[in-house]
Amino acid sequence: MAATPVWSVDPRTGKQREQVAVEATPREVDEAVRAAHAARGALADRTARAAFLRAAAELLNESAAHVIEAADAETALGPGRLTGELARTTGQLRAFADAVDEGAYLDIRIDRADPSLTPPRPELRRYKVPLGVVAVYAASNFPLAFSVPGGDTASALAAGCPVVVKAHPDHPATSELCASLLRRAAVAAGLPADVVTVVHGFDAGLELVRHPLVTAAGFTGSIRGGRALFDAAAARPVPIPFHGELGSLNPVVVTPAAAAERAEEIGTGLAGSVTLGVGQFCVKPGLVLVPEGADGDRLTGALTKALGETEPGVLLDHRMRENFIAGVNERAALPGVDAPVTPGSGGDHTVGAGYLTVPAAALADEGVYDLLLEECFGPVTVVVRYVGQREATAVLDRLPGNLSATLQLSATEAEGAHAGAAELVERVTALAGRIVVNSWPTGVAVAPAQHHGGPYPAATSHSTSVGGTAIERWLRPVAYQSVPDPLLPEELREANPLGLPRRVTGG
Repeated sequence: MAATPVWSVDPRTGKQREQVAVEATPREVDEAVRAAHAARGALADRTARAAFLRAAAELLNESAAHVIEAADAETALGPGRLTGELARTTGQLRAFADAVDEGAYLDIRIDRADPSLTPPRPELRRYKVPLGVVAVYAASNFPLAFSVPGGDTASALAAGCPVVVKAHPDHPATSELCASLLRRAAVAAGLPADVVTVVHGFDAGLELVRHPLVTAAGFTGSIRGGRALFDAAAARPVPIPFHGELGSLNPVVVTPAAAAERAEEIGTGLAGSVTLGVGQFCVKPGLVLVPEGADGDRLTGALTKALGETEPGVLLDHRMRENFIAGVNERAALPGVDAPVTPGSGGDHTVGAGYLTVPAAALADEGVYDLLLEECFGPVTVVVRYVGQREATAVLDRLPGNLSATLQLSATEAEGAHAGAAELVERVTALAGRIVVNSWPTGVAVAPAQHHGGPYPAATSHSTSVGGTAIERWLRPVAYQSVPDPLLPEELREANPLGLPRRVTGG
């Protein structure tokens, strides 16, 4: 059988640019995984790991012009956006290098023996060890920060796990370029190049998650694709953790007091959040609860004006463009749904931004309007007009899990002067992994306290894919009971030769 070519495609024209690679065969996937598995021992050197992550960041910076040019040619995201994304990517790599140096991620705990307790406590020492080979499934909308050199890869490598990345078909040339830079960085740090490998092709992705030497997987993408891989990971003879970010509506609630206080500001800010990156952010606000009445009308008026002035944009590929147009048309055709600014086709290769409106009471009819409670990838949002807190609560009660939930409150509500605001925070906490007040969810800071995940279908696990604790996904704890000091791993020995942080209980 002839090899299937992998083409780089220009989303601005839909034309093929160049053949980048061929789709990996089952044998080639097996070879990539086995080579990664063989590199595990070298990654055990924490000093080399940290040096590797910093060298990768440096090489990406040195090649910035080339990387940004390649990514823009394949995604149409623009040099400005991609420059920021590259900085985020290199920042992640350096942050995880710092985490490796510090060692707190090992979560070392020592309980001294105490025979006086009931029951008696033996000597216990615990830390975390890397799982093994990790499969990473790159995202379409972040060709750098959630792709080959992105957060899943960086956190897995920091944990000591070699990585095999299934490249996204929307940016194969960028993926190959970044992989070559990471492999060069590995060699420069004295590690095998095969600590990072890239494979292409849908079938290769399935082979990867089913490979017996793959011990965990990270995914960012659609509910349909992520769920198929999640099910495959669970159906293996030995199931593995599958950390998937699948889809999110990211609801926004605008209180009547907030609308009265700053309707125009909220409407304009909402438009900016919905259209950022041509609506291709996983935390784009996709459903917005706005009160009925004059204040809510002022808000939608500002939203209408801002979206009407937004230029058409290019989506990541033509398949996404077709899905966006079809999804918008299907939603707009529902009874009672209006389109004050009609989203959809903006030209042969572009889409226009817009929004739909529907009364909150209509969403109480389960089945008919369920589509409005699903993510539509692109520059569109659904404004739900509600009368009274009961209608707003009824809509929130119907929502699935989300990455974020945003509350637009008045100044006095934000100061805690109204019990209703605290109750609203509590209610949306059950819906999402990140609660935002009086700002917008687009833009996920890379920080130790960040959480990028949420109840299903936002994610398939309770971990985060952004921030320092993302490393925990690729580790498992091991406890050593009454093990003589010379036989313990260096990290757990009494003298603490590596100078690692640890928590000690007892004398």
